[in-house]
Amino acid sequence: MVRALFVCVALLCWCPAANAQFEEAAKGNGPRPDRTLVQRFKVGVIIKATGACQGIKATLPVPTEWPEQKVQVVDEDISPDVRGLEYRIVGGTVKQMLVNIPALAAGDEARAILTLEIARATLLPPQETSHYTSPKKPDRAMQNYLGVSPYIETNHPKIKAVAKQLAAETEGKTDWEKVEAIYDWVREHVEYRNGDIKGAARALKDKTGDCEELSALFIAICRINKIPARTVWVPEHCYSEFYLVDEAGDGYWFPCQNAGTRAFGGIPEQRPILQKGDNFRDPDRPRERMRYLSEFMSGEKVGGKPKVTWIRERIGT
Repeated sequence: MVRALFVCVALLCWCPAANAQFEEAAKGNGPRPDRTLVQRFKVGVIIKATGACQGIKATLPVPTEWPEQKVQVVDEDISPDVRGLEYRIVGGTVKQMLVNIPALAAGDEARAILTLEIARATLLPPQETSHYTSPKKPDRAMQNYLGVSPYIETNHPKIKAVAKQLAAETEGKTDWEKVEAIYDWVREHVEYRNGDIKGAARALKDKTGDCEELSALFIAICRINKIPARTVWVPEHCYSEFYLVDEAGDGYWFPCQNAGTRAFGGIPEQRPILQKGDNFRDPDRPRERMRYLSEFMSGEKVGGKPKVTWIRERIGT
């Protein structure tokens, strides 16, 4: 009961915070919302028992609200076998759906599918940038965006050397200009090439990488130079955000498109945001550090392994 109450309170507090930052952004204190696209998105799981199963638990990330994204549940398709459906926030940035199926007879199928209506706004950079600075005393939550993450090796000597070089070359410039110099350096020195994930250090060595590598290298250099940065995940793509504060000490996350058309401080992206961040410890997989909170299922199979279909798709696209 206490855990369920905590989950509800966390989720109730989530939306007003995002909405408040959206309102501030609209006033020009951060990235400025521009064009909004309203779209439908399905997310969930279908589990078919090939043999009798019991104690099935499935967790999956679901889109949540951000300053540039509003989310509303418009339909729920929950089968009777699903006896518990909860939500939790992991790492302060990822919303997970928790599906509990006590038992599933051989041949039966259980499902938990949400249809969401997502309003996603493109973002324009602020008109004036000279007053933004890196946070002098980042709080504990911000520390997660200043250190090592999976495939973001801020302790690698060659990445540290590049960070030091760029810091020296941009001495005397504004912090916004310093971050932009990092952004341009990565795009100039790492050629986009699609492939398997290999991380920031390998991208620097190979001088090639896809959206994950370009984002990882940009984030690593920012973090080494004490500028918080993180990954933003959308369907089939990712980009990055960096964090600066204004004269009043209020902080804002600014996006940048590391792979593809140049976009710094704002972004034309309208695909649903799946999650933000790149260093998670999933309560169901506590031994493993994860750059992305993927879907997960556990349970006791009696007569055979269940067939699982994870649902994550835009409708009508």
